[in-house]
Amino acid sequence: MIKILFVCHGNICRSPMAEFILKDLAASRGLSDMLKISSAATSREEIGNPVYPPARRILREHGLDPSGKTARQMTRADYDEYDYLLAAEQYNISGMLRITGGDPQHKIFRLLDFTARPRDIDDPWYTGDFTTAWNDIEEGCKAFLAYLEKEGLLS
Repeated sequence: MIKILFVCHGNICRSPMAEFILKDLAASRGLSDMLKISSAATSREEIGNPVYPPARRILREHGLDPSGKTARQMTRADYDEYDYLLAAEQYNISGMLRITGGDPQHKIFRLLDFTARPRDIDDPWYTGDFTTAWNDIEEGCKAFLAYLEKEGLLS
């Protein structure tokens, strides 16, 4: 089983969106049993809070239900537990490295590093642009699955 943890600042917008998008893509390809997918925050600001309403709305518009998901902070133990720790943006990686004390096993990436156009995913909590965030996250999740397939990790 491949274990994936999506990480953003508060775990109420981008990382839960990525969690549910990848779970849906995996289910549609019959890969759910091969992947463990979760999400977390680098900060403590939103711990215990549900998915932010506009993020919840766009997930539901795409038939995904994030009910029951609450924000949690990434821990040092997550580094040992997960195979891939996928950040929304470079700023998150700085926080992840602070929490983990480093990345000796080279498990930490930005999600969009797997695409043809590596870049950060802008935080829709600030921009208000949840559609662009959705599109970027979906692109990243599809590219990440393609990477796993290319590497022979999903066979």
